[in-house]
Amino acid sequence: MARYRQDASETRRRQRCRPLRNIDYSDRYQQHFTLGSDISTRDRDGIHKTFSGLMKLIYPGGEATQEEIEELLRFAVEGRKRVKDQILRIDTTMAAVNFGYSDKSGTWRGVTTLEEDEYPDYYQARRPEAEGEVEASAEERGSAQAEVAVAAPVAPEVAAPLFEGHREFQENQRGVSYETLLMPYLHGATDITIVDPYIRLPHQGRNLVDLLALLAAAKDPADEIAVTLVTKEDRGEYAQQHLLMLKDIQDSAATVGIQFTVNWDETIHDRSIRTDHGWKLLLGRGLDIFQKGSGSQFDLGSRRQEFRQVFAFGITYINEQEGAR
Repeated sequence: MARYRQDASETRRRQRCRPLRNIDYSDRYQQHFTLGSDISTRDRDGIHKTFSGLMKLIYPGGEATQEEIEELLRFAVEGRKRVKDQILRIDTTMAAVNFGYSDKSGTWRGVTTLEEDEYPDYYQARRPEAEGEVEASAEERGSAQAEVAVAAPVAPEVAAPLFEGHREFQENQRGVSYETLLMPYLHGATDITIVDPYIRLPHQGRNLVDLLALLAAAKDPADEIAVTLVTKEDRGEYAQQHLLMLKDIQDSAATVGIQFTVNWDETIHDRSIRTDHGWKLLLGRGLDIFQKGSGSQFDLGSRRQEFRQVFAFGITYINEQEGAR
C-alpha cells in the first residue's frame, strides 16, 4: 500500500510538471541581471537551461522576487563554471572565462566555487604548458650552469598594499580566520573600536576573546593597546550573566596589556571595526561568522578557526586615510 501511494504521488507530480515542458523561463532573470559579456554562446545556453529548469521546479508559476531569481542564477552560473573549469584543465588552448553577472546599476557580481575560494592556489593551477612554461633542454641547462652569475643587489622587500573593497564568503566555506581576515588591518593599531550590538551569548564572547588573543600575540609585550566594545546591554533574564562575561573578558585582557572597555549604545545596528591608524572594516555579521561545530573537545575546528565552516557573510575594507587625501 505504501508503495502504491508513493507511485501515485510520483504520477501526480509528473502530470503537474508535464505542461511546463513547453514553457521557457530562461529569460526571467534578464529584467534584473545581465550575464558577463565574455561568456560564450554555449556557456550561456547551459546557464539558461539550468536556470529555466530550476525556475520550473521551485517557482513553477514563474513568480519570484529579485533575490530568489538571483539565487537561482548564481547556482546556474556556478554549475556551468564547474564544467568550463574542467575543460580548461583538459584543453589548455581554451580561453578562461570571467563568470558572473551585473545588476541594473552596473555592479559586477562574480561567481566562484566553494573549493576555488578555499584553495585558490590549487584550483587555479594549470599544466605548465598552459602558462607558457617550457622545460629547458639538457643542453640549455648545461650552458646555463657554465655561465658565471653576477650577484645583483637585492632590493628590500616592499609589503604589498592591503586590499580595499568588498569581499564575500560563501556558506560552509572553510579556510577563514580572524588572523587572515582582520589582523592585517589591525596590526599596529593602538586604539581599536569594535561596534557589535550582539555580544551576549557565550559563543559570541568567545569570538571576542579569540580576537583579543590575536591582538595580544601580535603586539610587543611591553606595549598597551585600547579596545573599546560598543554594544547593546542585555536587559532580559540573562542580564547578570552578560555583565559577568564582559567583566571576565576585561580582567583577562588586562593581564596581556589590553585595556578593554565597554560602551552601551541602544541605537546601533551595523557592525564594524575602526582603528586609530585609518582602517574601517564593515562586518556584515560582526564577529559571529562561524557555524556551530560538533561540540566535541577533540574537534579540530574548536582549536583552529580555519577548520570551521562559516555562514555566508561579507566584509568591506575602507582606508579612511586614503579617502581623506
